[in-house]
Amino acid sequence: MAHIRQTGRGRQRSAPSMRRALCREAPRTVGLLVDPEDFAAMRRYRSFTFEDHDAYLRQAEGLLRALAAQGTHTTVALFDPEDYARFCAESGLDPDAHPSRSRYTAEIAAGGATVAYTGQPIDTLIPLLVSRAVRQATWEYATTRLDGIGDCADCGQDIGRASFDRASHLLTRLLETAGPGTHHLVCSVPTEDEQLLAVLRTARDTDGPVRLAPSEGAEFATVLAVGVALGTRGGVVLRTTEPGTPDRVHGWRLHRGSLLPLTAGEVFSAYCTDADTGEPVSPESGVEHCAGFDIGADEPEAHH
Repeated sequence: MAHIRQTGRGRQRSAPSMRRALCREAPRTVGLLVDPEDFAAMRRYRSFTFEDHDAYLRQAEGLLRALAAQGTHTTVALFDPEDYARFCAESGLDPDAHPSRSRYTAEIAAGGATVAYTGQPIDTLIPLLVSRAVRQATWEYATTRLDGIGDCADCGQDIGRASFDRASHLLTRLLETAGPGTHHLVCSVPTEDEQLLAVLRTARDTDGPVRLAPSEGAEFATVLAVGVALGTRGGVVLRTTEPGTPDRVHGWRLHRGSLLPLTAGEVFSAYCTDADTGEPVSPESGVEHCAGFDIGADEPEAHH
Protein backbone atom coordinates (compact mmCIF):
# COMPACT_ATOMS: atom_id res chain seq x y z
CA MET A 1 0.00 0.00 0.00
CA ALA A 2 1.28 3.48 -0.84
CA HIS A 3 2.26 5.71 2.02
CA ILE A 4 -0.34 8.46 2.57
CA ARG A 5 0.33 11.95 3.93
CA GLN A 6 -2.11 14.57 5.14
CA THR A 7 -1.80 17.91 3.32
CA GLY A 8 -2.34 21.32 4.87
CA ARG A 9 -5.80 21.61 3.28
CA GLY A 10 -7.05 18.28 4.52
CA ARG A 11 -6.36 16.34 1.33
CA GLN A 12 -4.38 13.12 1.30
CA ARG A 13 -1.60 12.61 -1.22
CA SER A 14 0.48 9.51 -1.82
CA ALA A 15 4.28 9.62 -1.83
CA PRO A 16 4.38 8.81 -5.60
CA SER A 17 2.04 11.69 -6.38
CA MET A 18 4.22 14.05 -4.37
CA ARG A 19 7.28 12.85 -6.23
CA ARG A 20 5.51 13.54 -9.51
CA ALA A 21 4.66 17.03 -8.24
CA LEU A 22 8.30 17.63 -7.31
CA CYS A 23 9.37 16.36 -10.72
CA ARG A 24 7.20 19.01 -12.36
CA GLU A 25 8.92 21.66 -10.24
CA ALA A 26 12.44 20.56 -11.25
CA PRO A 27 14.00 22.28 -14.29
CA ARG A 28 15.37 20.09 -17.07
CA THR A 29 18.35 20.31 -19.38
CA VAL A 30 18.53 18.67 -22.79
CA GLY A 31 21.89 18.29 -24.56
CA LEU A 32 21.45 18.56 -28.32
CA LEU A 33 23.69 17.30 -31.13
CA VAL A 34 22.93 19.90 -33.79
CA ASP A 35 25.53 18.87 -36.39
CA PRO A 36 25.38 15.60 -38.39
CA GLU A 37 29.13 15.11 -37.91
CA ASP A 38 28.78 15.45 -34.14
CA PHE A 39 25.90 12.97 -34.25
CA ALA A 40 28.04 10.52 -36.23
CA ALA A 41 30.85 10.88 -33.68
CA MET A 42 28.52 9.84 -30.85
CA ARG A 43 27.43 6.69 -32.69
CA ARG A 44 30.73 5.03 -31.78
CA TYR A 45 29.30 4.54 -28.29
CA ARG A 46 27.14 1.41 -28.06
CA SER A 47 24.88 3.01 -25.46
CA PHE A 48 24.00 5.78 -27.94
CA THR A 49 21.29 3.95 -29.87
CA PHE A 50 20.09 6.62 -32.33
CA GLU A 51 20.80 5.83 -35.99
CA ASP A 52 19.48 8.81 -37.99
CA HIS A 53 20.20 12.47 -37.22
CA ASP A 54 16.92 13.80 -38.61
CA ALA A 55 14.94 11.23 -36.63
CA TYR A 56 16.98 12.13 -33.54
CA LEU A 57 16.12 15.82 -33.94
CA ARG A 58 12.42 15.02 -34.36
CA GLN A 59 12.47 12.95 -31.19
CA ALA A 60 14.31 15.72 -29.35
CA GLU A 61 11.69 18.23 -30.47
CA GLY A 62 8.95 15.89 -29.27
CA LEU A 63 10.64 15.62 -25.87
CA LEU A 64 10.93 19.40 -25.57
CA ARG A 65 7.27 19.84 -26.43
CA ALA A 66 6.24 17.20 -23.91
CA LEU A 67 8.26 18.85 -21.14
CA ALA A 68 6.79 22.25 -22.03
CA ALA A 69 3.27 20.78 -21.93
CA GLN A 70 3.98 19.64 -18.36
CA GLY A 71 4.95 23.18 -17.41
CA THR A 72 8.63 22.21 -16.99
CA HIS A 73 11.26 24.87 -17.60
CA THR A 74 13.76 23.36 -20.04
CA THR A 75 17.18 24.57 -21.10
CA VAL A 76 18.82 23.31 -24.28
CA ALA A 77 22.62 22.99 -24.33
CA LEU A 78 24.98 22.34 -27.23
CA PHE A 79 26.49 18.85 -26.90
CA ASP A 80 30.07 18.69 -28.22
CA PRO A 81 31.43 15.10 -28.61
CA GLU A 82 35.11 16.15 -28.45
CA ASP A 83 34.56 18.20 -25.32
CA TYR A 84 32.50 15.34 -23.90
CA ALA A 85 35.35 12.87 -24.43
CA ARG A 86 37.79 15.24 -22.68
CA PHE A 87 35.34 15.73 -19.83
CA CYS A 88 35.01 11.99 -19.29
CA ALA A 89 38.77 11.44 -19.42
CA GLU A 90 39.42 14.22 -16.90
CA SER A 91 36.60 13.07 -14.60
CA GLY A 92 37.35 9.34 -14.79
CA LEU A 93 33.94 8.58 -16.31
CA ASP A 94 32.98 5.93 -18.84
CA PRO A 95 31.96 7.87 -22.00
CA ASP A 96 29.85 4.94 -23.16
CA ALA A 97 27.30 5.34 -20.37
CA HIS A 98 24.03 7.24 -20.00
CA PRO A 99 24.91 8.76 -16.58
CA SER A 100 28.13 10.22 -18.03
CA ARG A 101 26.20 12.01 -20.76
CA SER A 102 23.70 13.30 -18.22
CA ARG A 103 26.46 14.61 -15.98
CA TYR A 104 28.23 16.30 -18.89
CA THR A 105 24.98 17.92 -20.00
CA ALA A 106 24.46 19.30 -16.50
CA GLU A 107 28.02 20.66 -16.46
CA ILE A 108 27.76 22.48 -19.80
CA ALA A 109 24.36 23.86 -18.83
CA ALA A 110 25.94 25.43 -15.75
CA GLY A 111 28.65 27.29 -17.65
CA GLY A 112 28.20 26.77 -21.37
CA ALA A 113 26.05 28.05 -24.20
CA THR A 114 22.36 27.41 -23.57
CA VAL A 115 18.96 28.53 -24.86
CA ALA A 116 15.72 28.44 -22.91
CA TYR A 117 13.07 26.40 -24.72
CA THR A 118 9.92 28.46 -25.20
CA GLY A 119 8.22 26.41 -27.88
CA GLN A 120 10.52 27.29 -30.78
CA PRO A 121 10.54 24.87 -33.74
CA ILE A 122 13.74 22.85 -33.83
CA ASP A 123 14.82 24.63 -37.05
CA THR A 124 14.63 27.93 -35.16
CA LEU A 125 16.18 26.62 -31.97
CA ILE A 126 19.33 25.20 -33.59
CA PRO A 127 20.57 28.50 -35.14
CA LEU A 128 19.93 30.25 -31.81
CA LEU A 129 21.96 27.63 -29.98
CA VAL A 130 24.84 27.73 -32.49
CA SER A 131 24.91 31.54 -32.37
CA ARG A 132 25.02 31.46 -28.57
CA ALA A 133 27.89 28.97 -28.66
CA VAL A 134 29.87 31.11 -31.13
CA ARG A 135 29.31 34.18 -28.96
CA GLN A 136 30.52 32.38 -25.86
CA ALA A 137 33.59 30.97 -27.61
CA THR A 138 34.45 34.44 -28.92
CA TRP A 139 34.03 35.98 -25.47
CA GLU A 140 36.19 33.27 -23.85
CA TYR A 141 38.94 33.73 -26.46
CA ALA A 142 38.86 37.51 -26.10
CA THR A 143 38.97 37.26 -22.31
CA THR A 144 41.96 34.92 -22.48
CA ARG A 145 43.78 37.33 -24.78
CA LEU A 146 43.19 40.25 -22.42
CA ASP A 147 44.27 38.25 -19.37
CA GLY A 148 47.50 37.19 -21.08
CA ILE A 149 48.75 40.63 -22.11
CA GLY A 150 50.13 41.56 -18.69
CA ASP A 151 51.12 44.93 -17.27
CA CYS A 152 52.32 48.06 -19.03
CA ALA A 153 56.13 48.31 -18.85
CA ASP A 154 55.95 52.09 -18.34
CA CYS A 155 53.21 52.55 -15.74
CA GLY A 156 52.58 49.05 -14.37
CA GLN A 157 48.90 49.21 -15.30
CA ASP A 158 47.07 45.98 -16.16
CA ILE A 159 46.68 46.46 -19.92
CA GLY A 160 43.74 44.08 -20.25
CA ARG A 161 41.75 45.72 -17.46
CA ALA A 162 42.54 49.25 -18.68
CA SER A 163 41.55 48.30 -22.23
CA PHE A 164 38.26 46.81 -21.05
CA ASP A 165 37.48 49.97 -19.07
CA ARG A 166 38.26 52.04 -22.14
CA ALA A 167 36.11 49.86 -24.40
CA SER A 168 33.21 49.98 -21.93
CA HIS A 169 33.46 53.77 -21.90
CA LEU A 170 33.46 53.90 -25.71
CA LEU A 171 30.40 51.65 -25.87
CA THR A 172 28.53 53.72 -23.29
CA ARG A 173 29.27 56.97 -25.10
CA LEU A 174 28.29 55.44 -28.44
CA LEU A 175 24.90 54.28 -27.15
CA GLU A 176 24.25 57.55 -25.32
CA THR A 177 25.03 59.60 -28.42
CA ALA A 178 23.07 57.35 -30.80
CA GLY A 179 19.76 58.60 -29.40
CA PRO A 180 16.38 56.83 -29.57
CA GLY A 181 15.58 53.80 -31.68
CA THR A 182 16.44 50.13 -31.96
CA HIS A 183 20.20 49.77 -32.40
CA HIS A 184 22.14 46.87 -33.90
CA LEU A 185 25.92 47.10 -33.41
CA VAL A 186 28.67 44.94 -34.89
CA CYS A 187 32.29 45.13 -33.73
CA SER A 188 35.01 43.53 -35.85
CA VAL A 189 38.56 43.10 -34.54
CA PRO A 190 41.26 41.07 -36.35
CA THR A 191 43.86 39.06 -34.43
CA GLU A 192 46.66 36.84 -35.66
CA ASP A 193 44.48 33.77 -35.05
CA GLU A 194 41.03 34.80 -36.23
CA GLN A 195 38.59 37.61 -36.90
CA LEU A 196 36.64 38.45 -33.76
CA LEU A 197 33.04 39.57 -34.16
CA ALA A 198 30.64 40.81 -31.50
CA VAL A 199 26.98 41.71 -32.01
CA LEU A 200 24.82 43.80 -29.71
CA ARG A 201 21.15 44.79 -29.91
CA THR A 202 19.72 47.57 -27.77
CA ALA A 203 16.69 49.83 -27.68
CA ARG A 204 16.08 53.29 -26.31
CA ASP A 205 12.97 55.44 -26.03
CA THR A 206 13.02 59.16 -26.78
CA ASP A 207 13.87 60.23 -23.23
CA GLY A 208 14.56 56.89 -21.60
CA PRO A 209 17.77 55.07 -20.73
CA VAL A 210 19.45 52.52 -22.98
CA ARG A 211 18.03 49.03 -22.44
CA LEU A 212 21.01 46.71 -22.48
CA ALA A 213 21.57 43.20 -21.14
CA PRO A 214 24.73 43.38 -18.96
CA SER A 215 26.13 40.09 -20.28
CA GLU A 216 25.78 41.14 -23.92
CA GLY A 217 27.35 44.53 -23.20
CA ALA A 218 30.30 42.82 -21.50
CA GLU A 219 30.81 40.47 -24.46
CA PHE A 220 30.82 43.37 -26.91
CA ALA A 221 33.16 45.47 -24.77
CA THR A 222 35.56 42.53 -24.34
CA VAL A 223 35.98 42.09 -28.11
CA LEU A 224 36.42 45.84 -28.58
CA ALA A 225 38.96 45.82 -25.72
CA VAL A 226 41.13 43.29 -27.58
CA GLY A 227 41.46 45.81 -30.41
CA VAL A 228 42.26 48.59 -27.94
CA ALA A 229 44.86 46.49 -26.13
CA LEU A 230 46.60 45.12 -29.22
CA GLY A 231 46.41 48.35 -31.19
CA THR A 232 45.00 46.49 -34.18
CA ARG A 233 42.73 47.88 -36.82
CA GLY A 234 39.07 47.23 -36.24
CA GLY A 235 35.74 48.93 -36.45
CA VAL A 236 32.17 49.31 -35.26
CA VAL A 237 29.03 49.59 -37.38
CA LEU A 238 25.76 50.87 -35.93
CA ARG A 239 22.39 50.36 -37.61
CA THR A 240 19.44 52.28 -36.15
CA THR A 241 15.79 51.51 -36.84
CA GLU A 242 12.91 53.87 -36.04
CA PRO A 243 9.29 53.63 -37.19
CA GLY A 244 8.46 55.63 -40.29
CA THR A 245 12.04 56.42 -41.32
CA PRO A 246 14.73 54.58 -43.33
CA ASP A 247 17.29 52.62 -41.35
CA ARG A 248 20.50 54.57 -40.75
CA VAL A 249 23.95 52.98 -40.80
CA HIS A 250 26.96 54.70 -39.18
CA GLY A 251 30.53 53.48 -38.87
CA TRP A 252 33.79 54.07 -36.97
CA ARG A 253 37.33 52.74 -37.19
CA LEU A 254 39.36 51.86 -34.14
CA HIS A 255 42.57 53.86 -33.83
CA ARG A 256 44.83 54.18 -30.78
CA GLY A 257 42.05 53.43 -28.32
CA SER A 258 39.45 55.70 -29.94
CA LEU A 259 36.59 55.27 -32.37
CA LEU A 260 37.08 57.68 -35.27
CA PRO A 261 34.05 58.42 -37.50
CA LEU A 262 34.02 57.05 -41.04
CA THR A 263 32.71 59.14 -43.93
CA ALA A 264 29.40 58.23 -45.55
CA GLY A 265 31.33 56.86 -48.54
CA GLU A 266 33.48 54.66 -46.32
CA VAL A 267 30.39 53.36 -44.53
CA PHE A 268 28.76 52.55 -47.89
CA SER A 269 31.88 50.76 -49.08
CA ALA A 270 32.19 48.72 -45.88
CA TYR A 271 28.51 47.83 -45.75
CA CYS A 272 28.25 46.90 -49.43
CA THR A 273 31.30 44.66 -49.66
CA ASP A 274 31.26 40.90 -49.08
CA ALA A 275 33.45 40.27 -46.04
CA ASP A 276 34.64 36.87 -47.35
CA THR A 277 35.25 37.56 -51.03
CA GLY A 278 35.78 41.33 -51.08
CA GLU A 279 33.30 41.57 -53.94
CA PRO A 280 30.74 44.39 -53.99
CA VAL A 281 27.14 43.57 -53.07
CA SER A 282 24.01 45.49 -53.95
CA PRO A 283 22.99 48.14 -51.41
CA GLU A 284 19.97 47.28 -49.32
CA SER A 285 16.78 49.14 -50.14
CA GLY A 286 15.53 51.62 -47.53
CA VAL A 287 18.90 52.09 -45.83
CA GLU A 288 20.80 55.37 -45.52
CA HIS A 289 24.60 55.15 -45.24
CA CYS A 290 25.71 57.98 -42.95
CA ALA A 291 28.99 59.26 -41.59
CA GLY A 292 29.86 58.22 -38.09
CA PHE A 293 29.18 60.85 -35.45
CA ASP A 294 31.57 62.15 -32.81
CA ILE A 295 30.99 60.29 -29.55
CA GLY A 296 33.30 62.57 -27.52
CA ALA A 297 34.85 59.71 -25.54
CA ASP A 298 38.08 61.24 -24.19
CA GLU A 299 38.09 59.51 -20.79
CA PRO A 300 39.23 57.12 -19.45
CA GLU A 301 42.43 56.97 -21.45
CA ALA A 302 43.76 53.75 -22.87
CA HIS A 303 46.98 52.28 -21.45
CA HIS A 304 50.32 53.85 -22.42
